[in-house]
Amino acid sequence: MRDYYTLKVNLPAGIVSPGTLQTILRLAYAANVRKVQFGARQQLLMTVHYEEMRFLEKDLQRHGIVYETNPEEYPNIISSYCGEDVFHTGAWLRESEYHTILDQFEYRPRLKINLSDSRQSFTPFFTGNLNFIASPEPHFWYLYVRPKRSNSLFCWPQLVYTNDIGRMARAVEIAMLDGKYHDGQELARAVTDAQSFITQPVGQEVDLPQFSLPYYEGFNRYGQRSWLGLYRPDEQFSVAFLLDICTLCLQTRIGELCATPWKSLIIKSIEEKDRAAWSFVLGKHNINVRHAANGLAWQTEDHSDEGSRLKNHILRYFERDDTRTFGLCFGIQTRPKTEVFGSVLIRKRPILRIGQLALFSVYDLFYTENFNPNSRVYHLFEKGLLRLHLPNQLNRLCRTFNARWLAQTPDTIRPEPDKTDTTLVAVVPLYECPHCLTVYDQQYGDCLNGIAPGVSFASLPAEYACPTCDAPRSEFRPLTHEMA
Repeated sequence: MRDYYTLKVNLPAGIVSPGTLQTILRLAYAANVRKVQFGARQQLLMTVHYEEMRFLEKDLQRHGIVYETNPEEYPNIISSYCGEDVFHTGAWLRESEYHTILDQFEYRPRLKINLSDSRQSFTPFFTGNLNFIASPEPHFWYLYVRPKRSNSLFCWPQLVYTNDIGRMARAVEIAMLDGKYHDGQELARAVTDAQSFITQPVGQEVDLPQFSLPYYEGFNRYGQRSWLGLYRPDEQFSVAFLLDICTLCLQTRIGELCATPWKSLIIKSIEEKDRAAWSFVLGKHNINVRHAANGLAWQTEDHSDEGSRLKNHILRYFERDDTRTFGLCFGIQTRPKTEVFGSVLIRKRPILRIGQLALFSVYDLFYTENFNPNSRVYHLFEKGLLRLHLPNQLNRLCRTFNARWLAQTPDTIRPEPDKTDTTLVAVVPLYECPHCLTVYDQQYGDCLNGIAPGVSFASLPAEYACPTCDAPRSEFRPLTHEMA
């Protein structure tokens, strides 16, 4: 008998109400679970001792909480809902559309389903078996099918209407898993011949945005409210902290929490009057929300302590060498037949085995086509690396990416011709927030904080904070800006 079991609770589209999460966490705490994780498919994960497992299962069943232990027969539906309104606003896709779709799933999907806004890059597009992507045509979606254990993508010949997504997903799943259809054209014919759907022809395939990972931690303003991003370097959230978060959400009338594919949590719609209460909870549990941006751009396998340790090992070298990682995200794969999202993939490969025991392993380093993490094509950069060689080779790969990016955008780096104008140039100091890169320019002031144009940085009040992420004035760093 195993000593510990992995228990998974799916959070469809990464959305969970504070009341539901509070119930799950209280039951977990009663079963001596003290820390939990959010998985790469926006699900809730916890490790439970076998002596507590049967009691926890009875409690979850009594409260109607659907769960799985160890096998992944029913993968979670993931979505870009967590980024709606805070990172981007779709042309027609709104949060209500996601709820409309989720209400259609009266069954538990056996295939991985992704729901994505085509204008964002925070969540992956093609890691599912059925990948629905919002099209430019209002209320119609692309469907890209990727058979299980396959790297090939098939674009469905019609756009699917929002209200038909659940029914279409069910029909495709039955045809793929029970009917054994895997060829794209045969699959489409089998599904559409059996029943009718509201569709439109696909004019051209989806045009995906260039990948850019937003900084998703800390307090950030949008409109008259704020959202809070919570990330833990070890991917572990204490149950006590999350229970306090749920209580505060209920007290301040916040109806949803959003798990992200980066194993973090986003809380939207925080009112300005409640900011002090949120800061109190963060301080009570000693939660830091000022991690470096290059530490956020990593994805490891669920419940992989080895992957987390390797990530932190590499990050220490990145910080020492000041490695530029902007525009890249990294995935670590330590187990076979797992999938992680990244434009750079570190894959562990055993070269000496005795039965199931790997005695000696090396690492292969890959990057995706055009360094786009949504690409399904991987190129080998280096193979057979020892752990101690990984940081230097990754540094080299990052430099390769930057060189390619500069070569593709020559207009932005072409030097200007020398000026013959001898007009004196005044140097106006600028100050930059090191966390979110917001710049304070005295020429414009800061309307959000009531600072009029012309006020120098030195004249700002001591309590001044970054208008984007609330970093204190003391953490800003000087830049220089030339004005004729």
